[in-house]
Amino acid sequence: MIRFEHVTKRYADGTTAVDDLSFEVAEGELVTLVGPSGCGKTTTMKMVNRLIEPTSGRILVEGGDIAKADPVQLRRRIGYVIQQIGLFPHKTVLENTATVPHLLGWQRKKGRDRAAELLDLVGLDPSVYGDRYPDQLSGGQRQRVGVARALAADPPVLLMDEPFGAVDPVVREHLQTEFLRLQSQVRKTVLFVTHDIEEAVRLGDRIAVYGSGRIEQFDTPASVLGAPATPYVADFVGADRGLKRLSVTPIEPGDLEQPPVVHLDDPLPKAAARMAADLARWAVVLDDADRLHGWIRADAVEGTEGTVRDHARRMEAWLPVGAPLKQAFSQMLQHDAGWVAVLDGDRFLGVLTPARLHEALRRSIDADAGGIARGDVDLETVADA
Repeated sequence: MIRFEHVTKRYADGTTAVDDLSFEVAEGELVTLVGPSGCGKTTTMKMVNRLIEPTSGRILVEGGDIAKADPVQLRRRIGYVIQQIGLFPHKTVLENTATVPHLLGWQRKKGRDRAAELLDLVGLDPSVYGDRYPDQLSGGQRQRVGVARALAADPPVLLMDEPFGAVDPVVREHLQTEFLRLQSQVRKTVLFVTHDIEEAVRLGDRIAVYGSGRIEQFDTPASVLGAPATPYVADFVGADRGLKRLSVTPIEPGDLEQPPVVHLDDPLPKAAARMAADLARWAVVLDDADRLHGWIRADAVEGTEGTVRDHARRMEAWLPVGAPLKQAFSQMLQHDAGWVAVLDGDRFLGVLTPARLHEALRRSIDADAGGIARGDVDLETVADA
């Protein structure tokens, strides 16, 4: 969808902002450009919509050389979101969102209908927010309007220049979550500029780590964190890159332990025998439809009568399979839990323990390094040594 072919940007004073850049972004892919200030990432992005012209090389969008396109028409078919947002203060939220469709000559009703649809998609009810003005919105709400406006004409490409950098950390994380949800629905081809490696890791399908005018590594977030290509990349992503990698390593069924399972209406002696057979101190409790209900301690049922229902505890720490390991770790800390239940829809799959979480992270790193599947990694443990 976007291809850079030996692109260089050199200014009159001799400064080289981008040096012989070649990479490709696939259709529907979100690529984050990350690096320190002045490394060339924003210059790279602005060359795609010709706000900056390259000195040499070619940039192609949808197979066409953008140097041969009319700059104004090019920009109207490329969505653009910036940190400052740039909403028109004298226009309502709905009018702001419909700006590009109106510039493209859409009928007024069609443009407003599209704007209302996009506002709803970014979580702003058009019946509530459509007639408001930008100064009546919070920073996070204004940023959502900026994203909706960029998508209003259904552009194939979306450029985002540190769009969430001007809001507080809590709002920023919420906006990131909402944008990932939105991207899963609209599947635009996105170049996303950020200086924050954690944001780059969380959002990007792939990451371009910039040095000085050059890309030092262009790979998946997991590979960048697990196998930095150069000492520069290792230093940039930080010594805590293992912790950062938790956010991009999903929970897989093979990571889970299988504890004893009992049901709510099981007699307590039966439950006690089940746990004793596995030398287990606790068991997972399912209801009569095999849905997760909670857990029960072995010492609470020994020598007692009744059913599991009488002593079962509610399960607070649980996640869907495929959730990131970081989320599992957070659940353990939040609930002071020694394990987290993992579900596939309503179906109980197993539990993730701290030891298995650590193994999953190690397997992920070794799998990337060896170019093999996680399940094929043979971990050497202390017990094996």
